[in-house]
Amino acid sequence: MAEATRPAMRARTPVRIDLAGGWTDVPPFRTVEGGFVVNVAISRHSYATLIPYDSGDFLLESADYNEYVRASNIRQLEYNGSLDLLKAALRRKKLDFGGHLITRSEAPPGSGTGSSASMGVALVGLLDAMQGSGMSRHEIAAMANALEIEEIGIAGGRQDQYAAAYGGLNYMTFNDSEVTVEALEPSRDFVLELEKSLLLVYTGKSRLSGDIINTVMGAYERQEPGVTEALMNLREAGAQMREAIMAEDLARVGAVLDFNWDNQRRLYDDMTTAKIDALFAVARPEGVLGGKACGAGGGGCIVLLCEPDREHLVRNQVAWRPGFVPEQG
Repeated sequence: MAEATRPAMRARTPVRIDLAGGWTDVPPFRTVEGGFVVNVAISRHSYATLIPYDSGDFLLESADYNEYVRASNIRQLEYNGSLDLLKAALRRKKLDFGGHLITRSEAPPGSGTGSSASMGVALVGLLDAMQGSGMSRHEIAAMANALEIEEIGIAGGRQDQYAAAYGGLNYMTFNDSEVTVEALEPSRDFVLELEKSLLLVYTGKSRLSGDIINTVMGAYERQEPGVTEALMNLREAGAQMREAIMAEDLARVGAVLDFNWDNQRRLYDDMTTAKIDALFAVARPEGVLGGKACGAGGGGCIVLLCEPDREHLVRNQVAWRPGFVPEQG
């Protein structure tokens, strides 16, 4: 396959830590009650590269899964469980030329950091730049969300795509079809202190968030009181986290993380695991202000907010435990 005369292009987008309010961006809860979420993009990224071809042929490559898909035209890119997100982006953007599309992520799959959504944003942004369409960040995030929900049929919320598209530290509100993104801008000193104090730990176990989401939202639709109350509290946690950050109150941020985690655990029995419980047990005595599971829980990553100048002690305590791989925020 001969490469086209047009140059190759690349895109990079961040993954995120959801600090509070996760689950409230998921339908039907967000449709009925509206959702409040605070999240922050981190220095782990998804990458996408497109090397154009003069022909209409496609070669899709995932460096993470060592998986390849070939097609002689875009109509042959059928959804079958193999690189469907890449296919969805190409089909939704209606690319009128072929190419070699390569993707790679620095976040493990099922980590709870929104890696698939980050990749979707990278793909839509990359293809939009190739086409010169000039989509806004908001439009890119919305289309990336549609790739998962409408094209592939994966249950989920909306916060991840907007976190990847906007970057930074944000307070997001969600209604049925409307998303607002407010950049939170506390002082630089507080942001640096927050960065220094956050510890991201991968538990070594991935999970399928779509299955968990269907379980929880099914319970909400049946108006099971424990789940409904927990979701309302998570919504309140999102609002409280915004206030804590803007007040530059690190201890209060930790308290909201714990409040969020208490209510996450009420959503379904397997929200926590033996490894997650062990992690909290060894970390808290070393100086933890608060913590929670990222994303849908049940595995993936845990985020801990450490007391000032004690993050190294927490990290050291966690690092030698089998199965725990700490990453400094």
